[in-house]
Amino acid sequence: MKRILAFVLSASIPLSAAAAEEAVPIDETLSVDETAQAAPTEDSQPAEEPFIRPVGETELSTFLWRNRPIVIFSDTPADPRFADQIAMLEAEAERLMVRDVVVLIDTDPAARSPAREKLHPRGFQFVLIAKDGTVALRKPAPLSVREITRTIDKMPMRLREIEERRAAPTR
Repeated sequence: MKRILAFVLSASIPLSAAAAEEAVPIDETLSVDETAQAAPTEDSQPAEEPFIRPVGETELSTFLWRNRPIVIFSDTPADPRFADQIAMLEAEAERLMVRDVVVLIDTDPAARSPAREKLHPRGFQFVLIAKDGTVALRKPAPLSVREITRTIDKMPMRLREIEERRAAPTR
């Protein structure tokens, strides 16, 4: 139970930090023109999204051609399979981030998230989605990062990415 509470708290910290960064304090002594100048511009870098994040109302199509989402479904965050899967992913996050992986978690079946509506999971479910939006792997049990990376590295788009990196001139 302590592990789950620690996970929930650690998952919420980046979200509160991102919200605090996006908030722009308005000095009441500034005029409207000065306030507009103080606001962040579109050229500024957006805050980087956390590697593991709640799916919420996120549409899977937002990751199309950019990322390989892994969606972890569970009926409750107390599910030991869910905790094991998250621990494995966190332990080797760098290996997955190199492969453009983002992890979305959904532990509330009652919320009926867009991902849950599209993928129709039952209980614990691991779903790997390719960059083209197709379901590449679906399992009712946790997978090791080794199994995940081997599956990704066999995908045609990943093979192309590796070839392009090899062909690129080194500096």
